[in-house]
Amino acid sequence: MLEEKLKEKKRYLIVKRFFDIVLSAIGLLILLIPLIIIAIIIKLDSEGPVIFKQVRIGKGEVPFNIYKFRTMVVCQDKNSSLVTRTKDKRITKVGAFLRKAKLDEFPQLFNVLLGDMSIVGPRPEVSKYVAYYTKEEKKVFLVRPGITDLASIEYRNEQDILENSNDPEKTYIEEIMKEKLKLNQKYIENMSFLFDLKLIFKTFAAILN
Repeated sequence: MLEEKLKEKKRYLIVKRFFDIVLSAIGLLILLIPLIIIAIIIKLDSEGPVIFKQVRIGKGEVPFNIYKFRTMVVCQDKNSSLVTRTKDKRITKVGAFLRKAKLDEFPQLFNVLLGDMSIVGPRPEVSKYVAYYTKEEKKVFLVRPGITDLASIEYRNEQDILENSNDPEKTYIEEIMKEKLKLNQKYIENMSFLFDLKLIFKTFAAILN
């Protein structure tokens, strides 16, 4: 049972939170100038806010606002797709680069500092897709969501996969999301401080490649 395993890892979870606070605070200080530069470039490239906010479901199924650099044009259509493909016309020129380099995720360090997220953990999902989770899959909410995890590394080219789909949303819900949730469960079952460090290094390696 995942619940029992997490009880056994109480000390690790305390260290993990301390690690998150320190790393996110240091990261924000080091990245302050790059963050400002990226914000200016986004503002010059297209109209709209610099930061994109979206409600995601976090630990205990509690909703929270996730922060990202805006990479798409401001869309007023509430029925527009929540999944994106490589050639999605809504993605701005600067946004395409930020997504590829994963620089759009930097503002999530604020989420980590606030306690909504962790550096490493299952990626948080929007409520629309959480509605498709089974009871077993909802165990992902036993832990804080993260900026990176096994699924983020495995599906770092998710947009390319969806680009070749006739129905991107269906492909995401029935195939990609299901596989991601399996990887999320694998992470929770094996989570440890060393495993987290390993995933952080793997994430940087994947971005550089």
